[in-house]
Amino acid sequence: MPSRLHDLTRRTDDVVIVGGGLAGLFCALKLAPRPVTVISAAPLGQGASTAWAQGGIAAAVAEGDSAEAHATDTIAVGAGLVDEAVALGLAREAGARIHDLLHYGVPFDRDLEGKLAVAREAAHSARRIVHVRGDMAGKAIMSALIEAVRRTPSIRVIEGYAAEALLTEDGAVAGLQLRKAGDAFANPVNIASRAVVLATGGIGHLYAVTTNPAEASGLGLAIAARAGAVIADPEFVQFHPTAIMVGRDPAPLATEALRGEGATLINDRGERFMLARHPLAELAPRDIVARGVFAEIAAGHGAFLDARDALGTQFAEKFPSVYASCMAAGIDPARQPIPVAPAAHYHMGGISVDIHGRTSLKGLWAGGEVSSTGAHGANRLASNSLLEAVVYAARIAEDISGSSIAAPARSPLASMSRNSAMPALSEANLRAMMTSHVGVIRDGDRLAEAVRSFAAIERDTGNVDLRNMATTALLVASSAWARRESRGAHYRSDCPTEKPALAHRTMTTLATAREIAASLNERAPARTAQPMIA
Repeated sequence: MPSRLHDLTRRTDDVVIVGGGLAGLFCALKLAPRPVTVISAAPLGQGASTAWAQGGIAAAVAEGDSAEAHATDTIAVGAGLVDEAVALGLAREAGARIHDLLHYGVPFDRDLEGKLAVAREAAHSARRIVHVRGDMAGKAIMSALIEAVRRTPSIRVIEGYAAEALLTEDGAVAGLQLRKAGDAFANPVNIASRAVVLATGGIGHLYAVTTNPAEASGLGLAIAARAGAVIADPEFVQFHPTAIMVGRDPAPLATEALRGEGATLINDRGERFMLARHPLAELAPRDIVARGVFAEIAAGHGAFLDARDALGTQFAEKFPSVYASCMAAGIDPARQPIPVAPAAHYHMGGISVDIHGRTSLKGLWAGGEVSSTGAHGANRLASNSLLEAVVYAARIAEDISGSSIAAPARSPLASMSRNSAMPALSEANLRAMMTSHVGVIRDGDRLAEAVRSFAAIERDTGNVDLRNMATTALLVASSAWARRESRGAHYRSDCPTEKPALAHRTMTTLATAREIAASLNERAPARTAQPMIA
């Protein structure tokens, strides 16, 4: 493997894609026959959040539905921060991208007439979620795309290596520094490229309770930020309200589609607690449901998803993945309520990109959860994430295909070569602090404590992976501290209302996050440096 990597450093015509999930693989396929190198820390499909996705893809493909209605729902859920043009463009491209996935072999469910079957999920005004066998969309999509990638000769796949730094030259991307995954003391390897696509996924693993795989640790966001890229909306983290609490990391997910089919949320007294919290009850926007579940647990009443009446003996057939997760933990969901709790699930923030997927750094594109397009605002609409991934992956491929990208004049210089072992306690403490201080319910004092802690780790640690985790954690916590209001998935108990003057997206940089940390260390007054508002 190392020799193959060194050979690739001489292939300067390759587009390099970091990430083997939906956005990365779809982009690679769309770029064919242009030479592409895909870097994936885990074997394809194993480290991608896409493979865990149960709901499906939102697309207005049913009779009576429209892209305009889909966009309206997206905008309503985003709590005033959705870019309306982006949302409409996303919805209008949905049909074409579903057709692409069908072409690549994704077996979406169909009804008796042969049309695409559609389900309803929270905050959608119509049934518009295309799925596979109820809750197996993510796995089916990844299987189809991996097979397509493997048989495409223009795509090279390097598995088992993680990108740990972006290399730049004269303000433009010049390549990547890689290291063998799981080996802190391996020598780094550089790959030269003037066209890099980050599709590294989200940040869920920064939290102690998450539905995301371990690879979703904010790597792509961190290396882009360290290279100077603008980061958008990092404070907005969506917590899925119904992670199954059976002691697993990551926690298995009880898909929202269960509530779409009539499953209810109850406490240990059998009471449906969401009825008093929102007119849509269990189908309210995710942030509201997550806070409802959190409040019941905090009050000592517990929270459970009850599908006994809605599904009963049909549970195993309609939702085989959830059924298997429950049964493995000794819970029969056809006969018993499922214990649930909120878990870090999706990051609305990320590397700021334009409608083509371009970042603020020349030669760097970003797609999927690592990016922030403006489509989700403060709270993502259910099943819009996979749609955004394929739409922007296709746009990135089109943008790169139409660009003349010069080959690097020389191999890029290493960013950092020394490394130390990952201190397990430090990682565990970081994840615990993200959950307790930057979680479902936040306040200024705990956020300030988190900012100071993450800044110290980012500054002092000798381990590259931990530094990157701390970099992303610092960006999330500092922007959450600076946004002194509650909006969408960002809820502050000390600032519990929305402030109209703050109905703007956050645009920030790592330099700004460090300034906030420094000012908090100095116990500065309230007029502390804040992220730019755009």
